Amino acid sequence: MGPHPEVPRELAAGIPSRSAHAIVLTGVRRCGKSILQAQLMKRQKSPFFCNLEDARLYGLSSADFPAFLSVIEELAPRGAAIYLDEVQEVPEWQRLVRSLLDRGRTVCVTGSKASLLGREVGSRLTGRHLSFEVFPFSFGEYVAYTRQRPGPAALGRYLDDGGFPGYLRDRDPRILEELLRDVVERDIAVRRRLREVRHVMNLVLFLFANTGQAFSLQSLTKSLAIPAVAQTSRSVEYLLDSYLLFALPRFSTSFKKRVIAPNKYYAIDNGLRRVVSPQPNPDVGRRLENAVFLALRQEGGPISYAGEKDSWECDFVTDREAIQVCAELTPYNREREVKGLLEACRLSGRRRALLLTLNQRDGFVEQGLKIEVKPAWEWLIERS
Repeated sequence: MGPHPEVPRELAAGIPSRSAHAIVLTGVRRCGKSILQAQLMKRQKSPFFCNLEDARLYGLSSADFPAFLSVIEELAPRGAAIYLDEVQEVPEWQRLVRSLLDRGRTVCVTGSKASLLGREVGSRLTGRHLSFEVFPFSFGEYVAYTRQRPGPAALGRYLDDGGFPGYLRDRDPRILEELLRDVVERDIAVRRRLREVRHVMNLVLFLFANTGQAFSLQSLTKSLAIPAVAQTSRSVEYLLDSYLLFALPRFSTSFKKRVIAPNKYYAIDNGLRRVVSPQPNPDVGRRLENAVFLALRQEGGPISYAGEKDSWECDFVTDREAIQVCAELTPYNREREVKGLLEACRLSGRRRALLLTLNQRDGFVEQGLKIEVKPAWEWLIERS
């Protein structure tokens, strides 16, 4: 046994083994897409695999697809599933995938670009693909990989370490620093043909340092001295497309109010956030909130925050729950946290009121509303 076991990815359980639709695995660089694809391959008999970043395939274009398809037909048994890694490296790759689907093949592809995959899949594979987002390790996968017992101590380490497998294996912060540079300079600057990335890098570092806070595009533009709001808007879009950041809208039954309200922003990983944007003071509450957001985001349902400026706020509102997150519930913050839950539960729909902390357990009734206080590590394990 090595120091770390291979961890079965939780997402795999929801991915079909055979499908008439292309299985598309997307996510940030180095989050484990290729390992997940390898785990999916183990379900198949004689699968065919090709890494399109292989140097021998450099310059592969649509003109080469007939020959490439002939090679696949020669090497892959009839009916064998086809697995293609890093498809964004090949222009018009979606034509290749469609040809394989037309031949009755099960096809699974990976890629690191959310917008690239979304737009190109939509243009050529309309109605013929199923997309799955791959994230760094969840808390459940983290404790399995590091062989820890779930609990508050393990959660504290997870909030520091994050879930990127490469970093957890080698414990070298330069891995995460290089990851951020790769995403900004290669996935964003090169593909978007940007002449300089200073504003994009400043923006991601600023939002990493201020996760869970609401910002309008105008306030970001002013705070970071970006020349124009339109440039800020494009930069935010690039960061969201590359999976470095996620935007959380404010809850409202009015479409107009949802669109104009400022978004909150969360980081793809707490370890990456800590390494590239270190905080002078401990920010356990912010890290915990970020971890809870990522768990909710992976479930795929609608999420928002709720609140009224200078009055009340609830961290997360889903179809079933209103959730507040704090490191510790104390007499000093109890009124604020409870008020946010009370107001959120008065919004349209019926929701369970939940307050997540590092390691507190309690339950009480406030103004007729039952509020459950639960350890976040336990809630995260249940989500896994």
